[in-house]
Amino acid sequence: MLMRTRLIKSIPNMFTLGNLFCGFLSVGFAANGQYSNAAILILIGMMLDSMDGRLARMLKADSNLGKELDSLADVVTFGVAPSFLVYYTYFYQFGLLGLAIAGLFPLFGAYRLARFNISTTKSSGNYFTGVPITAAGGILALLTLFGNYLPQIVTTVIFTALCFLMVSRLRIPSFKEVPLPKYGTIVTIFLGCLLFVIYQGTYVKYPYLIYIAIPLYIAYLAYRFVKGKNRKELD
Repeated sequence: MLMRTRLIKSIPNMFTLGNLFCGFLSVGFAANGQYSNAAILILIGMMLDSMDGRLARMLKADSNLGKELDSLADVVTFGVAPSFLVYYTYFYQFGLLGLAIAGLFPLFGAYRLARFNISTTKSSGNYFTGVPITAAGGILALLTLFGNYLPQIVTTVIFTALCFLMVSRLRIPSFKEVPLPKYGTIVTIFLGCLLFVIYQGTYVKYPYLIYIAIPLYIAYLAYRFVKGKNRKELD
């Protein structure tokens, strides 16, 4: 019985570690020139990140260990991995200077996470104070994934803006009223872009990790729909 309880309480942490592993794999894929798969791994990490907290509350497995582990995973998957991805695809042409600039992203993201963790006044449910590192990392992944359709200067400007927006005191709308899972807006945009690519007839060239990302996202949408329906019935 004790073993079963421990196993159940460790499930959310397994999702968090899966998120962290996606970040590690993304760096490896980017280093090997598989930039699209590296970007998709970041998006898969977003889905896993959106699940661990809800699972922890559902299983009553909240813990300080889980919270700290979640922050560490976020720094890697949505800070370090996107910065390497941007470096290998855009900033590599500037040499060491480009590497230093790319390294600013996880620095700002880590600072934003640390400030949030020690904050005594949490943000309202309708807005975030500064852009969350998860959303910022997801935006960079999307920009890289569909970078062929954008001038490099656009990615550079957005990269710079995200760095400062993460540590800013600006109130960023959370879009929690939108009927999508946490961070689902970004992933849904990604799926919309995917449909555009398929429509253009280039799906054969699409990275194979998409066949993991889409079923995972659909399964999570179904889970959120069923959970929301059950909640309404209880009300």
